[in-house]
Amino acid sequence: MSESGSELELESESVFPREDGLFADSYTEESRFHFCGHVLSIKQSFGARLGVAAPVWDAALSLCSYFERKNLDFRGKKVIELGAGTGIVGILAALQGGDVTITDLPLALEQIQGNVQANVPVGGRAQVRALAWGLDQGVFPGDYDLVLGADIVYLEPTFPLLLGTLRHLCGPNGTIYLASKMREEHRTKSFFHDMLPQHFQLELAQRDEEENINIYRATHRGG
Repeated sequence: MSESGSELELESESVFPREDGLFADSYTEESRFHFCGHVLSIKQSFGARLGVAAPVWDAALSLCSYFERKNLDFRGKKVIELGAGTGIVGILAALQGGDVTITDLPLALEQIQGNVQANVPVGGRAQVRALAWGLDQGVFPGDYDLVLGADIVYLEPTFPLLLGTLRHLCGPNGTIYLASKMREEHRTKSFFHDMLPQHFQLELAQRDEEENINIYRATHRGG
């Protein structure tokens, strides 16, 4: 690798996160995060191969902080994380007692698996599986207690696929937590305000004005 560590730090601060095409050089960065009494060591493999799946996004940190503040009880809960990237949200849920399935497209699974192995003790309930929205959600059960996602609502053509996947995975008494940067250019608001309420009871659980991040809580109507 031709660049020095200081140059890489500068690049990560000034350039990332940006569009996939700007990830010209590949490198790994490890960060530590503190949530719910746990120290999470998360590796992020920056580069063109993983693109937006590489980093820990601010929405993921917001969701972890929200779980910590609300003291959400994951014990005995069947949990699935969608579009996990680094897997930080699902890993926290597993450390908090959840029976967790962490999912993303196949290219991201190696990064997630490495982070699971580094953070979840042997015997902990965290498995990593590929899930392409709208294609193979049918091989997953439809009775999850908690469905989690952080910054997964940003590509409009995937909105119907994501919605169908959420409808399949969320059990009758299940709850969906989605944290999202509200990007106007990606029509993120339309997913939450127009599409999701057609099938779920939706509430804004938290709004971070400074970071422009919303956390939504969705349940089945009448649930």
